[in-house]
Amino acid sequence: MTTTLRPLTAALIAALALPAAALSQKETDDIVARVDERQHNNGDWAALCYMESKEKDKTDVVYELVYYRRTEGQRLLILFTKPKSEAGKGYLRLEKNLWHYDPGTGKWERRTERERIGGTDTRRGDLDESRLAEEYVAKWEADEKLGAFDVHRLLLDVKPGIDVAFPRVRLWIDAATGNVLKRQDLALSGRLMRTGYYPKWKKVFSESKGTDVWFPEEMRFYDEVEKANSSLILIRQVDLHPLSPNMFTKAWLEAKSR
Repeated sequence: MTTTLRPLTAALIAALALPAAALSQKETDDIVARVDERQHNNGDWAALCYMESKEKDKTDVVYELVYYRRTEGQRLLILFTKPKSEAGKGYLRLEKNLWHYDPGTGKWERRTERERIGGTDTRRGDLDESRLAEEYVAKWEADEKLGAFDVHRLLLDVKPGIDVAFPRVRLWIDAATGNVLKRQDLALSGRLMRTGYYPKWKKVFSESKGTDVWFPEEMRFYDEVEKANSSLILIRQVDLHPLSPNMFTKAWLEAKSR
């Protein structure tokens, strides 16, 4: 009996030790599409945001801002309200162009996707709707554990002609929910530039979509180049009711900044 069981036990151990089978490209694409779909609103969005910035040899700064989104036209508007030195400044995304407004000079300047929002480690994409499937090509790397969570680890490379903050992104996606738990932003060379964690997700019902919309209630970003720098983002008071038709204009932001 003992002699018979030994080969069976060895075979079972060997089977358990085998790595998970690779996901097909379609399965990988479906995972990325699910991440986008869960955060897609199909309408308007308004939210209050708090950002805490830590930089080496500088006093910590807490920012307060409101930001607005409209799925149609991929529009985004960010307006800083605190601290006083930043109040009235803002960003406007129109036709895939990102503009920065400074009420002190009254000038608009076009910025790239690498722009640090408010000088923090935050980028435009952190506050915008997720469009990973539109912007990147995904490749499955592994199914593994991240703490207590079963996750899919994917590597994303930007599609030709698309302007993004980081050309390569590595994601750890919760297999059970489809929520992103961890993100690494990389340069084209593969150098790690920033690491992000998404410990808290929340949902709100969207009438325009007819179902729940998920959003990361808390985000933590760590600069991997300037190791002492980090940012904490908290999203509060989300409202999905329709916004004014003329809100996403330079004139609207200028008027609010006075």
